[in-house]
Amino acid sequence: MSEEVRAYGGSVIEEPSARTVIVSSMASDSHTWNLVYLELLVGELGFDVVNLGACVPDELLEAECVSRRPAMLVLSSVNGHGYQDGLRVVQRLRALPELRRLPIVIGGKLGTGGPLSDEQTAELLFAGFDGVFDEQNAAAFRHFAATLPGGVSQLEGA
Repeated sequence: MSEEVRAYGGSVIEEPSARTVIVSSMASDSHTWNLVYLELLVGELGFDVVNLGACVPDELLEAECVSRRPAMLVLSSVNGHGYQDGLRVVQRLRALPELRRLPIVIGGKLGTGGPLSDEQTAELLFAGFDGVFDEQNAAAFRHFAATLPGGVSQLEGA
């Protein structure tokens, strides 16, 4: 509860943090092992990680992104509802002027019927995601993260 109070009442940071990445699930996803994996992966890439955990309400995710101004937001889904939850969340975040340029990616098990179609992936990208990574594509995520300021030379030895 104190974390929620701090997030909703926190002050806005003027400049984005080039070293901080927020890792989170969305409101409907209670899985945590994927978030621990992502926290370790993003940390190995040279970033400081804020892991918001499972079942994160849209309002808390929004407040954390506005107050922390991270270098990137990484959303993860394991329950298969990432496609529909992701559409809702990214549209909400992109509606805020201070988050329009924030790199936002989503990955994991995004659909309940198997991998997303090309059309569904395109819809997520059109809605505002900068990257969509299925559950088998850590190398593509590493490559994307290498383009961000603040990380170490991730591609060396990858």
